[in-house]
Formats: sequence, C-alpha cells, structure tokens
Amino acid sequence: MKYIKTFIEVVFWLALFMLFSGCKSVDAKNSNKLFQKDNLIPWSIVGFDVKERTPIQRLEMLERLGYTQYAYGYRPKHIPTMLQEWQLAKEKNIKIKAVWLYINLYKDKVGQLRTDAEVVFENLKKSGLKTQIWVGFYPNYFDKLSDAESLQQSVAMISYLSEKAKKLGCKIALYNHGGWFGKPENQLRIIKALPKEDLGVVFNFHHAHDSLDNYRENIKKLFPYLWSVSLNGMKKEGPKIITIGKGNLEKSMINELFKLNYQGTFNLLGHVKGGDPELILEENFLGLKVLFDN
Repeated sequence: MKYIKTFIEVVFWLALFMLFSGCKSVDAKNSNKLFQKDNLIPWSIVGFDVKERTPIQRLEMLERLGYTQYAYGYRPKHIPTMLQEWQLAKEKNIKIKAVWLYINLYKDKVGQLRTDAEVVFENLKKSGLKTQIWVGFYPNYFDKLSDAESLQQSVAMISYLSEKAKKLGCKIALYNHGGWFGKPENQLRIIKALPKEDLGVVFNFHHAHDSLDNYRENIKKLFPYLWSVSLNGMKKEGPKIITIGKGNLEKSMINELFKLNYQGTFNLLGHVKGGDPELILEENFLGLKVLFDN
C-alpha cells in the first residue's frame, strides 16, 4: 500500500507539472508569434504626439522602431496632410492597416457625412488604399435615446458606411469607444442585424474598464468577429492608460485570447496626452516582452 500511495503521488505531481509546463509553453508559443513586430500595429500615434511630427517624420520614426505597418488616426488639423502621408507610406512600403473614422450622429447623417468624415472616403478613393476602417461613435449622443432608437440609428449608419467602404475595397470594424455603441452586446446586435455585411470588431482594453467583470464572457462572444485587439496595462481601479506590464490584469486578459486561439493582430498604443509616441511605443513593446518572457 505504501508503494502504491507513493506511486500515485508521483503520478499526480508529474501530471500537475506537465499541465503547468504545457500552459506556459502554449503562452510562449502564441506570444512568440503574435508579439513579433510584423503582427503589432502602432496606433494613436498621429493625434497624440507632443512633437507634432510631419508625415515623413512619423514614417521615419516607425522605421527606426522596426515597424512596417500602422493604423492612421487623425484630428482635423491632419486632414491637409492625410493623403500625402498615405502616399509616402506606400512609397516606403509601410502598410496602413486601418484608418480611423469618428461618427457624430448630431452632425453625420446617412447619405451626408460631415466634411471631416467624408474626407476619409475621398482620400481612400484617391490613394487606392484598401484597408479596414475603424468606426467609433460619439458616445454622448446615445444618452437621450432609447435602446431601440440607438440600435436603429446605429444599424442604419453602419449599413451606409459599409456600403461606401465596399465600393472602395475596404471593410468596416466597430470600435469600442464608449457609450451605448461601445458595449460588446450592442456591437453584436448591430453585426447580427446586418448579416450581409462583412463587419468586424476592434476591441480596446483601455475602453473596457466599465465591463472588466464580464471580459471573459464578452471576448468569447466577440471572438468570431474579432479583427484586432488594442493592448494596454490594465488595473480595475485605473488609470485608463498605463504601460503594458504595469497593470495586474492585462496578462490574464491576453491569455483569455490565447485560450480562444486568437490569431489576429495586436495594436500597441502611442496614446498619452503630451507624450512622445516613439518612447511610448517602445515602452509598451518592452513591457509586453517582459510580461510573457517570465
């Protein structure tokens, strides 16, 4: 009996060791592949730049850091150089994986977008760029609407934008920028209301503080439509934007994606008001490496 008990104990501890070793190797395998710079998309590096880089300076910054792609998010002051930047990026073989489109339903209507929004489609046509369009909605607009009104107006606008995008060889992704439109359950309702449209979701950790308790459930539901994930250091109590590796939740949140066998892209933020995106991108990249090399 003594030997049998010892044998059982050995088998138990060996199985436990293999289980945890296996989990670690799965994490390492996924992180080694998905956290390479050719799968990481610098994001929020145009509108948040204390140095106010010109298009060529921004592209040279990306080259120094070793990136060959980024997502383009703009402010009205960048509209005059938007097309120039996209053309320069093409010349340098730097891919623009997505462009930002901010919709304010006070000002943007189906069939008539405001000038600052319509310019995105105009420049996509002029440049021939075929990419994702990440759509965020002004969140406060929905505060005085019923749930049914919010759904109806969101579906109508997304349907309209998707049709415009398809004509240019582009696709629409819903961006969780807060408010009614940013809630995972509402994004799923919009997508399911438009089954003929090829819609995706960009999920941002830093816009998910209000639903962290439901993160695991939400990410599973969004998974079939999940095109890209924006990473960020995460603490339940905040602040909203912190360096990857400085929080206590981001590793477990990323591991939930690994469990689902997520193979999409990850976005690295250069997003800190009054900050230099070159430094912030590198800090986030190094934080990501440290987080998964340990």
